[in-house]
Amino acid sequence: MLNTRTAAILRELMRSEAPMTSEYLAKLIGVTSRTIRNDIKELNAYILESGASIHSIRGTGFQLEIEDSGKFRKLLQEIVKDEAEETPSLPKDRIHYLLKRLLLAKGYSKLDDIADEMFVSKSTLNNDLRDVKEILHAYGITLEKRPNFGLRCKGEEFKIRLCIADHVFNTFEIDFDPKTVGIESITKEDITAIRSTILKNIEEHGITISDIGLSNLLIHIAIAITRIQNKNYVNVISAELDDLKERKQYKVAEEIVFSLEKIYSIQFPAAEIAYITIHLLGTKIISELHFSEQDMQGMMDSCLYLLINQIVGRINEELHIGINHDKELFIAMSLHLKPALNRSRYGINLPNPYLNDIKSNYPLAFQAAVIAGAVIKQELNMEINEHEIGYLSLHIGAAMERRQKGIKRCMIVCASGVGSARLLESKIHSAFPREIEIAGTTPYYNLPKAELSEIDFIISTVPVPYDLPVPVIQVNTILGESDLDKIESTLKERSSHAIFYLRKPLVFLNQDFQERDEVLRFLSSNLYAAGFVTEDYLNAVLEREALSPTSYGNLVAIPHPMTPQTEESFWTICTLRNPIDWGGNRVQFVCLLNVGRNSSDNLQDMYDMLIKIVDNSQLVQKAVKCKTYDQLSCLLAENIS
Repeated sequence: MLNTRTAAILRELMRSEAPMTSEYLAKLIGVTSRTIRNDIKELNAYILESGASIHSIRGTGFQLEIEDSGKFRKLLQEIVKDEAEETPSLPKDRIHYLLKRLLLAKGYSKLDDIADEMFVSKSTLNNDLRDVKEILHAYGITLEKRPNFGLRCKGEEFKIRLCIADHVFNTFEIDFDPKTVGIESITKEDITAIRSTILKNIEEHGITISDIGLSNLLIHIAIAITRIQNKNYVNVISAELDDLKERKQYKVAEEIVFSLEKIYSIQFPAAEIAYITIHLLGTKIISELHFSEQDMQGMMDSCLYLLINQIVGRINEELHIGINHDKELFIAMSLHLKPALNRSRYGINLPNPYLNDIKSNYPLAFQAAVIAGAVIKQELNMEINEHEIGYLSLHIGAAMERRQKGIKRCMIVCASGVGSARLLESKIHSAFPREIEIAGTTPYYNLPKAELSEIDFIISTVPVPYDLPVPVIQVNTILGESDLDKIESTLKERSSHAIFYLRKPLVFLNQDFQERDEVLRFLSSNLYAAGFVTEDYLNAVLEREALSPTSYGNLVAIPHPMTPQTEESFWTICTLRNPIDWGGNRVQFVCLLNVGRNSSDNLQDMYDMLIKIVDNSQLVQKAVKCKTYDQLSCLLAENIS
């Protein structure tokens, strides 16, 4: 059997399409290169008869080669078979079981067989498969269905390997020990009873709920029971939300409450039934009910609504990511924050198994969630930990995806009158129905007063001779092909390049530091000496670091101050001779990030470039070996711009 270290080496080799040097693996895992080479010999002997081998490529490193994917997956099945083989009952357990079953299968798998193995109905299995398909879709993997044979995973072999490495080798339990909760009268048996009641009712009615959604609802109900027993009741939800009663989820919520009322001899107020209904509906369906602002305030209660308003406002003020008017985000944050604040209030720690992946893949959303945490601390004097920050960042990241992948908002400037503006608007909508939303039209003279914070670009029939914070596309009143080409190129173009964020005096290569704070003190003092920051800068960086380490794996750390401290956006780069410990990860490449105050830069593009560094082990290996600024700038320009 593999030990922990050799399993970690196999996982890293599975995750990489390119060769990995023993030096890099040693830095990543925290042992010597010689140990890695010895471990690889042992690992190679272990997998050699199972359709795979590890090749040593001189001057390049080690690479996993799979000659027989069927044999190799059988080996992986043997490696993970020692995991607890209890029948999966919770949705998250069933999804993990299905992923493992389908990813490691040699051929097709019949749904009837899987349903029998899991002791679930076909309808429950089909509901779980929706979540499985979403996970697989992120890797470009589909489920191919063949009559009388069943399902099998179809996709690039490397992507399948990567998915196995992420979801079969990295499994976690999302749970908490009720003994540490500190809520009156709640025991482990109570938690089990509440969970069983929820699952029984949602499964009978074919309703699915996410793992975090289940945990949120479970904890909310547990706290609600204690508070009802003590005669404390939630605010009454607005009468405008009566349409909730028309939905299937309301009946399910009533059944859950009816069962719990019998167990605990209490009576739930109507507001609790409505709140449980909202959880079961999910944010997307809720957002489609077209609630007014008053409805949303009634649903959240005024204090929570104001808090979310402050959070979203502060995020937009500091990061300019344009999510102010995303109703789905408001509702998602409401559903998450109410139980999250209760968890913090009662000392419940809900581990986030995806924390490292979130920090690595969604750093801008994570930073936005850190800002949310700062607002909560300021307004409620309540600390939320980085696991909760990670969950919040998922909601913010989803809003950013909707903003980025969705329709771009533009304003039309037309000097020829309302009729011409309407014609222009109609033509743009016809040419780009799914790409552009016309936010409004304005005469030229009024343009300096126009609110542009939520606008992506301007289409104008007259020249605009002064600078604006968004691009301006000048077109003819009667749009021609060349005008449409201009608009299309603006929709597609990327505005940033890596070299734009580099400053030669702020690149420090092959430094000999032993601790994180040494690095941060050195970089901060150089920024201060160059006149970029004030004396308090280091404290702002350490304040951010105290909330959650900014090391993202792959030997990379991206520290930054808690709030913007500089006039422009730029990077300060530092590479180290040897890796150091940085919040539990080993780090050798440091990019101290500064985002300018009132910046109009495309921050998502910049963060995408940083993610490319985090994701590319070969790039990091080359970067830490660079001896000059020119070598590093050329390397980054070639690989991430």
